[in-house]
Amino acid sequence: MGQKVNPIGYRTGVVLGWKSRWYASKHDFADLLYEDQRIRNYIRNYTPRRPEQRPDRRDPQPFRNAGISRIEIERTRDEVKVILYVARPGLIIGQRGRDVEAVQDELQNLIGRRINLKIEEISRPELHAQVVADDVASQLSRRASFRRTMKRAMEQTMEAGAKGIKIQLAGRLGGAEMARREKQISGSIPLSTLMADIDWGFAEAKTAQGHIGVQVWINRGTFGGDNSDGAHAEAGKASKGPKRTYKR
Repeated sequence: MGQKVNPIGYRTGVVLGWKSRWYASKHDFADLLYEDQRIRNYIRNYTPRRPEQRPDRRDPQPFRNAGISRIEIERTRDEVKVILYVARPGLIIGQRGRDVEAVQDELQNLIGRRINLKIEEISRPELHAQVVADDVASQLSRRASFRRTMKRAMEQTMEAGAKGIKIQLAGRLGGAEMARREKQISGSIPLSTLMADIDWGFAEAKTAQGHIGVQVWINRGTFGGDNSDGAHAEAGKASKGPKRTYKR
């Protein structure tokens, strides 16, 4: 079961919160859900339209290189609040917040609602699976060795304090004629343990031979803390020896 179930969906609603937090009737639910997906795809594939940042420049898609870990959406009656958790917020904010305002205006034109865009910086991007997957995919797109790229990403994640990491690549690796899968594992990845804080990320590397899929699983410990259950068990444990009785 752990090989077939998405770790995020498996834990959502049990120990993880929802990425979209709003309520709608049955009539509007499908439209709003599709609208959330359009917002996420637009932000991840956003390309600035200013003349000084043309597609032929070195960094045509700064949002993709900003290290977006996740996108959360909250809805009220008046506006849609979009929260971005990124590793390098400067690439998204731009000079004097110019890029954020441009994205807000374009998103408002896209869905026809008022958008409130908020940027949150993540402290350790090496422990976020989506950031690691995007980084591996970008290196593969620049024709880097896939084995060396996987090994370097795993070492950085384990040095940052992760309990375990698994990286799996699928496609025409190294320009081979036949597609195959290769994976590397370091540490422990208990996918079927609900209390294990497993983060999952997916990205695609566009190469000359075709697309290469990148999946990353990162074990960040447990949700309740590593030593919380042990402390409670130690405090409530009864003494092994019998009580001594005293005679008068």
